[in-house]
Amino acid sequence: MLQSVCRRVPFKRSLTAQLSKRFLSQRKDESLTICSQEDGIRRIVLNNPKRRNALSLKMLDTIKSNLLQNVDSGLRVIVLSANGGVFSSGHDLKELTEEEGTDHHAQIFHRCTEVMTLVQDISVPVIAQVNGLATAAGCQLVASCDIAVASSNSQFATPGVNIGLFCSTPGVALARAVPRKVALEMLFTGNPISADDALKSGLLSKVVPEEKLEEEVNAIATKIASLSQPVVAMGKSCFYSQTMRGRDQAYEEAEAVMVENLKLRDGQEGIKAFLQKKKPSWTHN
Repeated sequence: MLQSVCRRVPFKRSLTAQLSKRFLSQRKDESLTICSQEDGIRRIVLNNPKRRNALSLKMLDTIKSNLLQNVDSGLRVIVLSANGGVFSSGHDLKELTEEEGTDHHAQIFHRCTEVMTLVQDISVPVIAQVNGLATAAGCQLVASCDIAVASSNSQFATPGVNIGLFCSTPGVALARAVPRKVALEMLFTGNPISADDALKSGLLSKVVPEEKLEEEVNAIATKIASLSQPVVAMGKSCFYSQTMRGRDQAYEEAEAVMVENLKLRDGQEGIKAFLQKKKPSWTHN
């Protein structure tokens, strides 16, 4: 049974802290994630700090469920954050012992791949809000998100090589987020990099002081939520699709998508509103 339900609650500043206090104070209601949604913004908070927010099979199942629940025009953006000083330490190593067996190991890695690809395949932008350490599959999750904002004290690493388990699957997302030589140094040494270095390498979108992190993420999420959902969805899908193609094929695909974009009611509404110098009234259809 999944251990989280996405609750619709009014958003207030410092929502993460408020929900953390509310849920953690009631042991019987403890969940692997805290999920809430308001004004088109879904907030998924990894909520297993005692296990360093490890991506256990149950955690992965819960995140997947939170991502997929009620994906409609009312959902505009998703924010992923975490309680505690570790964003996520990656896979739960207790699930990767010999006793668990090959089939179970394969299930874990396959579910992880499903979550990572879902983050990019889902029709709304996904923002990682990182405050603390993100390692192995936790770093993979950050690399998989569309936008990633971190506090200046955050660090990122793929340290599997140090315990005899090379971070091969995290390397897939990492290689698509940072230059090859940066990715390989992280993978070969396991050494962490700072938030500033992660920003320079392209793993992050922004780095801000810890006290400004939630405010910055909220500003980005609110801006995205104010835009046309189908236009953003079409743009996100095209972006990831064209990056897998050669230049000429990418332009061919993007041209066709822009033509289709103009067929959307919101596509025409935005252009008319701009020409008439007024605010567009999005239909989200």
